[in-house]
Amino acid sequence: MKSHEGASAGGVFRAECYGADGELKWTSESKNLVVNQGLQDMNAKYFTGSGYTATWYVGIYGAAASNNPAAGDTAALHAGWTEVTDYSQSTRPQAVFASPTTADPSVVTNSASPATFSINGTTVVGGAFLISNNTKGGTSGVLFSASDFQAPGDRSVVSGDTIVVTYTFSLDAA
Repeated sequence: MKSHEGASAGGVFRAECYGADGELKWTSESKNLVVNQGLQDMNAKYFTGSGYTATWYVGIYGAAASNNPAAGDTAALHAGWTEVTDYSQSTRPQAVFASPTTADPSVVTNSASPATFSINGTTVVGGAFLISNNTKGGTSGVLFSASDFQAPGDRSVVSGDTIVVTYTFSLDAA
């Protein structure tokens, strides 16, 4: 008798933008692309025991019209998108994940402590990404995933806005 086991995985970024008055201006929830570098990193850490990175950071990037994540993107090379650094935090906000659930699917999220960006300029935000390096605009570390905001897509933000980003990742026995 043969048995077949498999797993599927996927993540979702949820972004909310609040104006200086604290009122919700917009929300976006979109599935991510786990890039090849992220997939390799998961396998290397779990199955071959290579150096583990426990700390992850959230970044935001510009207009999707010129910013399109691709499977081959890395922290160092992502020709299809440009990071937005017009926020007052000195580094990318940390993604503080709660313990994963034990059910199927197993879910991990930073919803209890979302990444917060205090916007200090006028720019367009088109997506978010998860990376192992906290340096704003930095190009080292492991890029795990990225996601364009869903319709209506790109959003204009101004100084005084706050963007709050939650990342949820699920592993499901398939």
